[in-house]
Amino acid sequence: MSDAQVGKQMEEEKILLMSPYKMGKFELSHRVVLAPVTRSRSFGNVPQPHAVLYYSQRTTKGGLLISEGVGVSDTAQGYRDTPGIWTKEQVEAWKPIVDAVHAKGGIFFCQIVHVGRASSNGFQPNGQAPISSTDKDLTPQVRGNGIDVAQYSPPRRLSTEEVLVVVNDFRLAARNAIEAGFDGVEIHSAHGYLIDQFLKDGINDRTDRYGGCLENRCRFALEIVEAIVNEIGADKVGTRLSPYCDYLQSGDSNPEALALYMAESLNKYKILYCSAIEPRMKTIQEKVVCSYSLMPMRKSFKGTFISAGGYDMEEGNNVVAENRADLVAYGRLFISNPDLPKRFELKAPLNDYNMETIYKPHPVIGYTDYPSLETRV
Repeated sequence: MSDAQVGKQMEEEKILLMSPYKMGKFELSHRVVLAPVTRSRSFGNVPQPHAVLYYSQRTTKGGLLISEGVGVSDTAQGYRDTPGIWTKEQVEAWKPIVDAVHAKGGIFFCQIVHVGRASSNGFQPNGQAPISSTDKDLTPQVRGNGIDVAQYSPPRRLSTEEVLVVVNDFRLAARNAIEAGFDGVEIHSAHGYLIDQFLKDGINDRTDRYGGCLENRCRFALEIVEAIVNEIGADKVGTRLSPYCDYLQSGDSNPEALALYMAESLNKYKILYCSAIEPRMKTIQEKVVCSYSLMPMRKSFKGTFISAGGYDMEEGNNVVAENRADLVAYGRLFISNPDLPKRFELKAPLNDYNMETIYKPHPVIGYTDYPSLETRV
């Protein structure tokens, strides 16, 4: 084999996912990102000490971690034992978790969320109706583990004035996240949750300034971005979008127009990154053949672009090699392989993930008991 052929083979075998990347002021040592994944182990909506081990297990020096979805207010919850960041107790509970990630050199962003109509009266203060852009019901949905079925209560449509209250809840949550020590926040604008319930015309049936045309439907999301940028700085803000997906009955009649409008509008605020879900991911589990691509969105957005979509190592590597994204987020593979970047680097075998224990309310089982290469017997 000639030197040129050897060089070409070495280049082809190079794991681009493990190459460094500069994201704003953050020097990332690799491009494998811990995706935000609900774990349902924050009892009473307060982060617990066992989360210290969970997140630190998945930390590498210069690695980027995004927390599980963290509620912005007492109306934001829709699932059992998910964390919040609207109280002083919650802020204090996050501090040792964030400190543990930083102690290992990790970069930690807090994903802040409001689930909107993806909730029920039992999760709401005083048993009230969940809030949304609409009063249209959400039918029962199979959860991300493919096993449990979530039931939802009829939502209450927010008034025009109340929308601004929720914008402020996101702003305060971002402030609290920085107080807890997080390096920044990711605004969850995807997956059929509250912000997405405004973005998508398959849900949003409003007739005020937050409904109707594309500009109006995107107003709520962009007002939240603006409020948070003004509060903590654009260099600490990212957002997650799923314009092509229909999680929780969140379809849109023109997802490509929505994707491009949001990507271009976000540039005005100079936020750090945009994370987007592959169009092929119609549900959390199901991949389908899809003619849409994230490339127009990727080309339009001027900051760091993160892609997620049930990738394995080879697919993720191709995403970076083909310049379809700067970083690649992994959820289930990172749950079952706490040292996922190291395994990718060594091309080591991966642990299988157990869908039955993803939301198991246990501080160890299906949470911190997956072995790393160092602990594997």
